[in-house]
Amino acid sequence: MNQKRPKVKKSRALGIALTPKAVKYFEARPYPPGEHGRGRKQNSDYKVRLLEKQRLRAQYDISERQMARAYDRAKKAEGKTGEALVVELERRLDALVLRSGIARTIYQARQMVVHGHIEVNGDKVDKPSFRVRPDDVITVRERSREKVPFQVAREGGYAGEGETPRYLQVNLKALAFRLDRDPNRKEIPVICDEQLVVEYYAR
Repeated sequence: MNQKRPKVKKSRALGIALTPKAVKYFEARPYPPGEHGRGRKQNSDYKVRLLEKQRLRAQYDISERQMARAYDRAKKAEGKTGEALVVELERRLDALVLRSGIARTIYQARQMVVHGHIEVNGDKVDKPSFRVRPDDVITVRERSREKVPFQVAREGGYAGEGETPRYLQVNLKALAFRLDRDPNRKEIPVICDEQLVVEYYAR
């Protein structure tokens, strides 16, 4: 429980539920933590943009450095920089392990990757930031499949947290999925006004 509490406080501070368990706590106390959490706050433009950037970072559980790098790549992409940024983050291996229903939270997805349970096109990949490309096939390694979290995933225990995005082809029984194509921003289940994030970095 001690490990869950910081994520609940973080959820309340950012105004979004970062884990399924945080949802009920957030619904009961939909205001920031602390004795002044319910008080009226005056938000500057900078603070609004900063909060939005922190919200996006938290949903992918990445560092500021990783976020800045993703923004730099997004700036070079065609189309809107904000949409390209979210697509860039969504192509991370840990994010797609979460979306596929193999993991319940982004924290669990990252742990699965770091501990070497995940393969991409038959090769072990232990970097959560690995950028998945269309037609890449991601599977749980044979030696890891009997571990309890993957048994739960195989039975659809985590898939009920949300719909599988259209850009993924998922076979939970086989503990495998494929990225069919690059995601579209409107398909990505992330709560964010990405234009505010762009304005934060462009300031």
